[in-house]
Amino acid sequence: MTDTCGMTARTLVDLEAGLVEILRDSPDGVLRHIVRRPAVDQRELVETASLDVEEGLVGDTWKARGSRRTADGSADPEAQITLMDARIAGLLAGGTDAWSTAGDQLFADVDLSVSALPSGSRIAIGDAELEISATPHTGCAKFAGRFGADALRFVSTPQGRALRLRGVNARIVRGGTIRIGDRVEALTPGST
Repeated sequence: MTDTCGMTARTLVDLEAGLVEILRDSPDGVLRHIVRRPAVDQRELVETASLDVEEGLVGDTWKARGSRRTADGSADPEAQITLMDARIAGLLAGGTDAWSTAGDQLFADVDLSVSALPSGSRIAIGDAELEISATPHTGCAKFAGRFGADALRFVSTPQGRALRLRGVNARIVRGGTIRIGDRVEALTPGST
């Protein structure tokens, strides 16, 4: 099956087998990819970015887009930054060129599971500090269109939700500069 990005979507069986391999290895806790979204369906891969408590990822449209989750339609501060495990992005999309189509801003080789980083946990990346939100990061029709219906099913299973295979929402609690290759370190209970 081919998705709208021209990639061959992986089957549920392939994804489950790949997850077994991923879970055998410990993540190295490194930021692998930074994606700025300057407009709807546009992506810019950057080596360095600024995270701002009010603006989010500087140059990204998070604030301007707003949210259906807030009463007034303003941007949801609990979904200011989206972070996905780079190993899962690789499993779903293959090479790094296609990772940005997931819609996330940060991709790191890190354990994002609920047990490792419960809601409220804080992580440091470069000079910035993020807090993991209780607001779940779920797949949508665009995600299924880009990676296939099996990918959406895969990240939406009880195990997929517990491991946060779709990623996490976070808010910026201390702004700063982040760079590809920065360590992603847990500051509160849990481990990365």
